[in-house]
Amino acid sequence: MSERVFVGLGSNLGDREGTLSRALAALAQVDGLELVAQGPVVQTDALLLPGQPPQPAFLNTVAEFACRLEPEALLEACLSVERSLGRVRTTRWAARVIDLDVLFFGSRVLDGPTLVVPHPEAHRRRFVLEPLVALAPEFVHPALGKTVAELLADLTAA
Repeated sequence: MSERVFVGLGSNLGDREGTLSRALAALAQVDGLELVAQGPVVQTDALLLPGQPPQPAFLNTVAEFACRLEPEALLEACLSVERSLGRVRTTRWAARVIDLDVLFFGSRVLDGPTLVVPHPEAHRRRFVLEPLVALAPEFVHPALGKTVAELLADLTAA
């Protein structure tokens, strides 16, 4: 049986659009993952830590998958795709060729050492919520009990 999962994709180095396309194609090739839909691509300024130098803007999107993998296996598939596309992890929030985040894994709430789902910042990030609302406005955040459309409206009102 498959679960409805959402993965966030972002890139702010190199051929950003091409990298997002290659990442989606690579994820779609993973046994146990079936690409259902992709949200619109949005451009946003990079989030920076205090004192961090400026970075190029990000292109972000969200993809919906039907997933037959366990959550940790999905995370490992995302990390493998990142590595295959040239991501080298350095400092937190550094510029990166690709960033893949497991945002939601069905209605599961997980707080493990390597994977926290729902993504702890998803409900605060317009670059996650806008593409996600285009895909699934009725999807309910399993920890907050609000639809993603409601979360985006809350963010817009703030």
